[in-house]
Amino acid sequence: MKIGSNYLGKGRCEFTVWAPYLQEVAVQIISPEDRLIPMVQDDRGYWKVTAEDVEPGTLYFYKLEGSLERPDPASHFQPESVHGPSQVVDRNTMQWNDREWSGVPLEEMIIYELHVGTFTPAGTFDAIIPRLKELHELGVNAIEIMPIAQFPGNRNWGYDGAYLYAVQNSYGGPEALKELVNACHQQGIAVILDVVYNHFGPEGNYIGNFGPFYTATYKTPWGNAINFDDARSEGVRNFFIENALYWFEDYHIDALRLDAVHAIYDLGAKHILYELSERVDALAEQLGKKLYLIAESDLNDVRVIRDRSLGGHGIHAQWSDDFHHTLHTLLTGENIGYYKDFDKCEYLATAIKETFVYSWKFSPFRRRYHGSDARDFPGHQFVVCIQNHDQVGNRMLGERLSKLVSFEALKLAAGTLLLSPNIPLLFMGEEYGEEAPFLYFISHTDQVLVEAVRNGRKEEFKDFHLEGEFQDPFSYLTFFKSKLKWQKRQEGKHKVLLELYQYLIQLRRTLPPLKKLDKQNLEVSCNETDKLVQVCRWSDKSQVFYVLNFNDKEVSFKAAANSGNWHKVLDSADEKWMGTGSTLPELFAGEEKLTIQPQSFALFSL
Repeated sequence: MKIGSNYLGKGRCEFTVWAPYLQEVAVQIISPEDRLIPMVQDDRGYWKVTAEDVEPGTLYFYKLEGSLERPDPASHFQPESVHGPSQVVDRNTMQWNDREWSGVPLEEMIIYELHVGTFTPAGTFDAIIPRLKELHELGVNAIEIMPIAQFPGNRNWGYDGAYLYAVQNSYGGPEALKELVNACHQQGIAVILDVVYNHFGPEGNYIGNFGPFYTATYKTPWGNAINFDDARSEGVRNFFIENALYWFEDYHIDALRLDAVHAIYDLGAKHILYELSERVDALAEQLGKKLYLIAESDLNDVRVIRDRSLGGHGIHAQWSDDFHHTLHTLLTGENIGYYKDFDKCEYLATAIKETFVYSWKFSPFRRRYHGSDARDFPGHQFVVCIQNHDQVGNRMLGERLSKLVSFEALKLAAGTLLLSPNIPLLFMGEEYGEEAPFLYFISHTDQVLVEAVRNGRKEEFKDFHLEGEFQDPFSYLTFFKSKLKWQKRQEGKHKVLLELYQYLIQLRRTLPPLKKLDKQNLEVSCNETDKLVQVCRWSDKSQVFYVLNFNDKEVSFKAAANSGNWHKVLDSADEKWMGTGSTLPELFAGEEKLTIQPQSFALFSL
């Protein structure tokens, strides 16, 4: 069932809202003229009316039970933020230029995660467009936009969205988002939208006035869970499934990143993720192009991505945090909180070879067995990173890796990520070693809620990163500090790091073994004492061998490479990359004794 306002043309607009337990619902037009339009309920609990003399730009509320005025839960635009009226939008005015666009295959994606408000000084969709050319030149072919569903105020990560169909007003609204997507496709860049289907933000959240959108059967970090399997859950399921299809159809989005699916509870015979993937795949077939769902999950559970015919949910890919955690621990030496589970070099070797470090193994941090075996699933079903909004922004001081480790270690991290047999995700600014923090920020208008957020953040930091002065999430300065210093891309070591990222992405696309995200053509070994990882990858006609040295001293080792004429492609210790100079030969015959510089990596091809 299509919900919300649907402008039909010639002043006619159809309104549909699900409110199964209400006795009276009407559309309250407040602009350009005040009038009340009664609605009629069908046998499924949907209230409908087709109204005359309603043009795009019309402002309205729903009037419930004769007195309570509330915005449309499926509002397409909230020009006055979360408490104001909804606005009728003509969904067919955009002049798309992407008819020939067929998308980017999942296995070829280089994803770049960005936050609209801090990516540019202006913090709008329009301001992103001039930067797309440089992202394309870097090698990025997919941007992942942090949530843009309407949240309170103009500063927020986006996970407090209260109107999941409404494009954030301070970012530019619906048409500006469409123009951005259109421009991305012209540059060969796919668009992944981060969506939140596990909770609604607290301010402006009136959806409980309409129907049973919550269930007390399960608890989440945000309170009662979304009702996907309890009484009258059919309208709730429709609300979220239609939302996913809406982004694909109306906004030409290429993929959705599903936030924290471990907080989505459904014990029904057809899990909501199963039904969602089923409907998205059907739409993709109808449109004649691939559409993707990428889940964030804390479960290390391959059921999320297993094919539906084999009992899985059929999601196309999922994030794997184990890669980040073990790499971060190796580089920084941090071993508090969940990092205590990842304090060995061998864990990185496992993450490269098997994806999940915890595949039904005992987790000291969780104090239980955790995860499932992912060895039989190809690398293109897993997204890995060395930084993302959570891992940076949930630190006390929001420090990026560039503030925690040396320049040599930053290069080593880049090589570990971009040579891995998974889909790499870069966090905005990572490619040039951005040093500005990325902090948590809000602009709620409810001061009681603001204080609750402040206290909640302080509580979270009890287990992690207690050093430093607490950064007030409500302060504008906290938000301003988090904006990128884009000009650094062309300065000194930042420029060198940017060129290294660009070269690694180019190698990933041109060397056949690096293009093949197949764990069957992959061997990994680890020397725990020397903190050295060696990786061999091969395709039908060629091989690559690379070594990662996490030691702060140079290491001599016997190469775990087959005999042959190996050619050095890249050594991060070379002076070209502002290193101290390579100790590795330009050619070697395999299985030889080699010496590699501290905190560096090198790649050879055969």
